[in-house]
Parts: sequence; C-alpha cells; structure tokens
Amino acid sequence: MFPETARCFKTAAPFLSPAVLLNDLRRLSAHGGAGAGCPQARRHFSVSRCLTAKVPPPRTPRERVHIPGLERVTYGERMHYVPGLTKPVYPPWEKDYKDPRHYKSPPAHEMRLYKEKPCYVYNQRTSALEGVRQALWLTKTKLISGLPPQLLSLAENPANQIPDQDERVQNAIKHARFWDTTQLRPGKVKYSNTLLLNLLHLCAALQPSHPAIGRRILAEKYSLAATWKRGKDLFQIRGQNGLLHNSMDPLPEVSGKQDVSDTVDHIVETFYPVSPTIDLQKVHVYKEDVNCLGFRDDYPYPHAHTLYFLEDADANCKLRPEQFRAKMVMFAFGNALARAHKLYGTQPQHVLDRPVTVQAVGSNGRIFQFLVFQLNTTDLSGDDGIKNQVWLDENVELYDFAKVRPLIKKKQVKVPAGLAGYKPETFTKFLALYLHGAV
Repeated sequence: MFPETARCFKTAAPFLSPAVLLNDLRRLSAHGGAGAGCPQARRHFSVSRCLTAKVPPPRTPRERVHIPGLERVTYGERMHYVPGLTKPVYPPWEKDYKDPRHYKSPPAHEMRLYKEKPCYVYNQRTSALEGVRQALWLTKTKLISGLPPQLLSLAENPANQIPDQDERVQNAIKHARFWDTTQLRPGKVKYSNTLLLNLLHLCAALQPSHPAIGRRILAEKYSLAATWKRGKDLFQIRGQNGLLHNSMDPLPEVSGKQDVSDTVDHIVETFYPVSPTIDLQKVHVYKEDVNCLGFRDDYPYPHAHTLYFLEDADANCKLRPEQFRAKMVMFAFGNALARAHKLYGTQPQHVLDRPVTVQAVGSNGRIFQFLVFQLNTTDLSGDDGIKNQVWLDENVELYDFAKVRPLIKKKQVKVPAGLAGYKPETFTKFLALYLHGAV
C-alpha cells in the first residue's frame, strides 16, 4: 500500500470491515489513487507479505584469486572473525569412523567393481519402449498366443473343480470390491490385492483332493538376480517382482522335444532402428555372473511355480499394459534362468536336457494376463539355434462391472448396482495354472 493510501485510512481502517475497506480501495484505484499521478497499489489480501515479496537474486560467489608465492593473512589463528583479514580455508574433515548419515560415495571409476564394459539392467520399474517385442528379443523367445491346451484341460475336469465354484468366485469378487472396506468403495490397489488373495485361497481349498498343493509356499519381497549375454552386450535382471509361489517339485515341461526342435526355424523379430537396450539402466559398477534366486541354497522350496503381479502395486511406477506384460516375461525368464544356472552352471551355455518352466499371472483387479515360460536353452548370444518359448493369453476379463451405485444415463439404468458380466472361463484359466504340477 502506498503512503498516501495509508494516510487516508489511518484512522478509519480499525473500524472498517475488510469488505468495506476493499471497496474503498477499488474506488480510489479507479480515480487514480489517493493523490494525483499516484500509481495503482498492488493488493494481496489473500496471502501474507512474505509470500508476495520478490525473491532476491542468487548471490554470485566471489572469485578467489590465487597468486603463487603469496600467502594470505587469515584470522584462523585468532579463532574469531577479524575485519580486513581473509577467511581461512580448511581441508575437508575426514572422520575416523563410518557415519552412514554423511557418507559420500567415491567416483564410479574409483570403485572396486568398476568395469569399462557396460551392463544393461532390467528391474521392476523398467518401462521397455517396445514392450513384449523387446522382451522377446532380450530373452531369445518364441511367442505363442493363448495357453497350452493340456493346461486348460486340467480345470475343465469336474474332479479338479471347486464345489459351488462360480458362486464362491463371485462372492470373492464382491468381498474385494464391496465388503472389504469402511469407505464408500475400496481403492484399486486394495481391491486388486484382496481379490488375488481370495482367488488363491479358493484354489487352496483343493488341497485335500490334491496333496501336492501342500508342497508349495508363498513368498514376497524376495530379490532376484540373473546374468546373461545377448550378442556382445551383457544383461542383468534384478529387483523384487511381487508374490511368488514356490514349490518343492519343478513344473513339468509344457512343450515336447519335437516342438522344441522346431523352434530352430523361428526368426526372432527385431525393431531396428530402435536399440534393444533402450530404456534399460546402463551401469559400469556391477558384479559379473551374479545369479541369485533370493533364497538360501538349503531352502526347501527351491523351484519357482507361479509369479503373481499387480499393475498398481508400486505407487511410484505405473506401467502401461504392454510394458506390464513385458515385465512379466522378463521376470519369469529371470527366475527360470537363475534356476537353470543353479542346476547346470553358467558355463558352458547349452540346450537344457530338461527345460525349466515358470508361470506368471498379472492382474489389475478385473483384467488378467496369463503367461507360461519355458526355458529351453541358456545359449542366448546368437539368434540361431534353439529358442525359448512363451505362451501368453492377454487382456482376459473376469467381470464387466462392479458398481456400488447404478450407472444411470437419460433416466435409464445402463449398468445395475453390484457385480455384472461375470465370466467363469477366466477363473478356469487361473485354476488351471494353479493346478499345473499337482494333477
């Protein structure tokens, strides 16, 4: 506020309401202010002065001129500031103990694990530009649409189905979408996780008739690491990938020897001019030949059975559906490769006598992705020879709508409240992957 305006309202301001004061200021501004030629005052009644003040420009550090042979006179020995004397410059203080709160890492080229050759790392937050195509090239894999018929036939057998299966699955969906909350409706992260656990609980009800289910266990927050070479580049997959179903017994191979031999004629698709290493983390500090399943060697459940992924499990990283499926392919391949290296060693790389099979299921609470990966070879350097195989059934809906309130348009109910459009064949595929290896 300008001085003239302040004098005008010096006596009246304490007795006027804010609305009256604001109207008077507007009237003064319309007539050129309190004095002739007075510029219009800037009014900020909604914020404090500290928020409307201008930010001072950053200070430019003074350039220190060093003259060889000339020693500066400082006030360091006097232990206090003295005008006219130079500020002393002390060497950095190095503690004689390790303080993790003030740790400064050395430059990368001075680290013990530094290597000139880069390594490209795929982790749980990697968003591959080309999606599944890029994952197929990195893993030297042949893609087959749909799930294997012999797996689907497992759940179609009435002896392998759950009593009142459709009704219990619909109750599991309603529990996740409507009942498991104190709010109006649960969030997507909550109901997708609740639905996955409910479906796993339903499948576990078959343990009395299928004792092999009791030889499994669920594990989460485990760390995976696997290394391989593709062409002249070195690749690693690291990170935590979600919920893992481990088993005492390995999964049987899905594809026979003849089908595996036929993969020689398959040509792995490229996406030139895009580099296959795009969006992968490039590091120079790494360990070579690192292969870890995330468990001790004497762990009683060493074989990975099925990996379960949730799209919105990580709030800081949301992947698109294509990149989400690529993540499923990569981590299923990583678990299979790390297991193959434990069984057969890292050298030499060859075709496996008994392929390693790992399954994966992805979900966002309504749409499911089903995947079966079979590792046939660890020789991934070239594009020729035996290829790995992956069966992918994508974008399978479990139901159409789950509405707390009906959807009404133009006074007509388009979608009723409750669960609508339940599709039992989706849970049949989920159950088939669960029963694989137990029938």
